[in-house]
Amino acid sequence: MTHAPDPDAPEGVDLERPNAARIYDWFLGGTANWAIDRQFGEQAVQTFPMIKTIAKAGREFLGRGVRYMTEQGIDQFLDIGSGVPTVGNVHQIATTVNPNARCVYVDNEPVAVAHSQILLEREGVADRHAVLQGDLRNPSDIWNRALETGALDPKRPIGLIMVGVLYFIGRDEPAAEIVQKYLSLLPSGSYFLSSHLTIDGVETPDGELRERIHEQYKRSSTPFHYRTRAEFGEFFTGLELVDPGIVWVPDWHPEAGDSRNGDRMAGNPSFSGGICGLGRKP
Repeated sequence: MTHAPDPDAPEGVDLERPNAARIYDWFLGGTANWAIDRQFGEQAVQTFPMIKTIAKAGREFLGRGVRYMTEQGIDQFLDIGSGVPTVGNVHQIATTVNPNARCVYVDNEPVAVAHSQILLEREGVADRHAVLQGDLRNPSDIWNRALETGALDPKRPIGLIMVGVLYFIGRDEPAAEIVQKYLSLLPSGSYFLSSHLTIDGVETPDGELRERIHEQYKRSSTPFHYRTRAEFGEFFTGLELVDPGIVWVPDWHPEAGDSRNGDRMAGNPSFSGGICGLGRKP
């Protein structure tokens, strides 16, 4: 079935299939999504009722990570796979610690890019932050265009963020090589913050439900792929891992946030199905 063009949709938006960025926005209570995304999200919730809570846990980890990096003196960020703006965007969190912090957002979804630009203009900060449309599989292109915005100084440490995005790189693609290319471009003292979905070590009896969600996403325009803890660890090769290392998302500096999801996952953080880490480039 072909959907009629939506006059409110940014140019290039595919409304034939649901998209992960817009589905995630719906999970978080946002409005930058379309009927096809909401229908997919509702089906996902029916399959796995806790999926919204898990999505929020991932978003809260992003906030804690950005706050930590800013407190360590990082005042410029490159957020790749930033998604649709929602509660707790990188520039908003960073500037609460350092009002002079800057951020360049990158996403391949036109809706995410359009809404990010609108948000920056609405807040009156489009002169300090920037947004680009691009595919994370092209490190040199994204890096060069990010520098062209003037928001980043390549001679000073940068906080590189790839939270909730690397699992959209296929298992037959050189994900670790792509990440290492980005890391090679970062100056000394930079940080790399990331998270990933996994079933490695997940101690829950709902494996069948998680597999159903996995199958549902295969029918979207953005299927995801699980990786093991060891495979995720390869992304941090050459970096100094910040304590507590690679852990479940709820276990990464929970004291630094005000999560309402903590109680639900405190007894079994693996329920989140997400692992994460922060590394510093020597």
